[in-house]
Amino acid sequence: MSLKRPVVVLCGIIICAIGATAMVIALSLILAPAKTESSTTSTSKVTSSPGTPTSTVTATPVAVPPGQLDTSKDYGDKYANGILPVGDNNYSLTTPKVGTIFLCHAPNGGGGAGVRGPWFTNNNTQYDINKKVSVSGSVSWKGSYTMTLAGGQRVIVTNDLPNDHITGIFPIQSSDTAYLYDKNPNSIKSQSLTYTLPAAPTALSSPSCMGGESGVMTTGVALFDGFDAGGRDAGAWEVQDSCSGHPQVDGEYHYHTLSSCIKDVSVKTVIGYALDGYPITGPTIANGNILTTDDLDECHGITSAINLDGKLVTSYHYVMTEDFPYSVSCFKATPSNPPH
Repeated sequence: MSLKRPVVVLCGIIICAIGATAMVIALSLILAPAKTESSTTSTSKVTSSPGTPTSTVTATPVAVPPGQLDTSKDYGDKYANGILPVGDNNYSLTTPKVGTIFLCHAPNGGGGAGVRGPWFTNNNTQYDINKKVSVSGSVSWKGSYTMTLAGGQRVIVTNDLPNDHITGIFPIQSSDTAYLYDKNPNSIKSQSLTYTLPAAPTALSSPSCMGGESGVMTTGVALFDGFDAGGRDAGAWEVQDSCSGHPQVDGEYHYHTLSSCIKDVSVKTVIGYALDGYPITGPTIANGNILTTDDLDECHGITSAINLDGKLVTSYHYVMTEDFPYSVSCFKATPSNPPH
């Protein structure tokens, strides 16, 4: 028996050694980090075992800052049916606000239209632009319009006669259906208007109020705000010609709304300049994707890429929309005095 005992002890030592080794190996397998199929990793790709599909993590879209055009957004075509809101007396004398006109002085009464037209609807809170009559006639004019840039200024000289479209016959003839609602007695007369505007406007800390005239369009025609003299919605009440224009008492032909005779109304196309020097564009992003008042700031503007002076630049600009207040509703920069 003394010969067998060492064998038993030796076997015990071997078994213990084997057990310890197995335990070490098991622990090392448990604690070792898992390996991937590649030595490099990607923060955007999840890799699984062979035979299973891989998935890609979609990055969160970057939010467009307030006041800037979101080119990926479908703004829709809110007024495709031609039914527009009426903006009568929708103004402020204290602070600018989206959808209102920030006036320096309250309207003093008057207004061209004497009778509410049958195009008003929904308890006179809306009007149907498709049913509104226009001043008849097809008069051609010899318009003159030049624009020069020099010394940090944009100088526009115009005779205020449209350089690329006709007008109706003014004064409105008694035989014209428009005469039933608006007896505008004024004639269109050539003007001598010089607008000296900053070529690179500097935004004010808070917007400035306005007094009736907004700027000038590249058609050579003056642009007025969205009111008639009495503070009524000029687009709804007054009867203009087929190009959305008519003359005031001094014979100055002008628009209140987006002229139907301006063909390129892209949001990238400059169609006019406000009295503070900022450009004015159309509202169209794409077919069926059109900006309205609700998409703009308190002065009826937005920041986006536009074609200005032969270059694509990102700039603040006003937008002419189908709905009230139609165009500039306060000035982002210091306005120049309108020429007379």
